[in-house]
Amino acid sequence: MSEPLRYKGKMIARKDNIIYYGNPEDNYLIMMNITESTPVGGYDITSKVTVSLQTNTGGKEKIIKKVEREGMFKALDIAEYWLAEALEEE
Repeated sequence: MSEPLRYKGKMIARKDNIIYYGNPEDNYLIMMNITESTPVGGYDITSKVTVSLQTNTGGKEKIIKKVEREGMFKALDIAEYWLAEALEEE
């Protein structure tokens, strides 16, 4: 079995247009929903992403913060900041 993809030590998993960022055992995780893509050179490039910080309790998840960002880089930037901040406050 291959190693899961990681960014700054936290797991990244994708299913269709939803990307989950964070470790499954942590109390918070990030959900990024790709809402718009632009074709460039035969590839779909992410142009808009909705980023949500949410609880990860195994029950009904609660959204703490939500924002829309242009492009995956800006989405990952705010995702990492929010997740690190939430995990520090535990």
